[in-house]
Amino acid sequence: MNLGNLLTERRNPYTLDIDKVSSLEMCLLINEEDKRAAVAVRNVLPQIASAIDEIANRLANGGRLFYIGAGTSGRLGILDAVECPPTYSSDPEMVQGIIAGGYPAIFKAQEGAEDSLTLAQEDLKAKNLTEKDCVVGIAASGRTPYVIGGLEYANKVRALTVAISCSSNTLISAKAKIAIEALTGPEAITGSTRMKAGTAQKMILNMISTCVMIKLGKVYSNLMVDVKASNEKLKERACRIVMEAADCTKEQAQEALQKTGGKAKPAILMILLDCDYEKAQSLLAESKGFIAKALVKATR
Repeated sequence: MNLGNLLTERRNPYTLDIDKVSSLEMCLLINEEDKRAAVAVRNVLPQIASAIDEIANRLANGGRLFYIGAGTSGRLGILDAVECPPTYSSDPEMVQGIIAGGYPAIFKAQEGAEDSLTLAQEDLKAKNLTEKDCVVGIAASGRTPYVIGGLEYANKVRALTVAISCSSNTLISAKAKIAIEALTGPEAITGSTRMKAGTAQKMILNMISTCVMIKLGKVYSNLMVDVKASNEKLKERACRIVMEAADCTKEQAQEALQKTGGKAKPAILMILLDCDYEKAQSLLAESKGFIAKALVKATR
């Protein structure tokens, strides 16, 4: 292993005196480096878009999306996955995060777990990975054995493989059908890839899951119409979404949501089309969950 060859492990020439400046100057230096994360992501948008199209197609046909990684990368995958059900009412099985070392590694580093080439294979086997599924391997360095092994196994079962790294020509890129290399450069603190490399990874994961959910019909205009109203905040959000989408009063939105059990999609159609819940659900089923398509179908 030669970490010196990795872009993420190099020393940053712009922050050599970060230990000698004021707190505000430290923040300014880190903020300047953080800006590079957004630029790095912009440079790989075509690859991200390709991943989104392939993943959306598989999920639309019953597949699942697995994020695999170690340390910060693994935790970012878990974070993105667990936010999908409350935001889009997706099945918790649809998007899942797997971290080297399992559940305990979410909170405390599990030494050695990331160095195993077989552990991810065992984790994916336990999930009954099939050719319908997608595996996104995440590693800032692009050389984490856990991720390499997971991608190799995913290729064997013909699942879609995607690699997200922050170095060029990485080992995980060579193992994936789609390689996303966001070159964020040396960190403000040498090797601390939880910083801008982690920021870039989170931005990419946000893009992937959000755009996939849009392509699955879980967004109307820019409204999260499949929000799961599981607490008071989300109930209020669902009401506001119905008000915005249907251009109605709060009272109308609340009445429709009461009839739908808190589901915003059919509530919106009930108001816009002046129809009952059964008709709204039927139109959504025929339109595969897309409100815009349901509205077109209803007016033909």
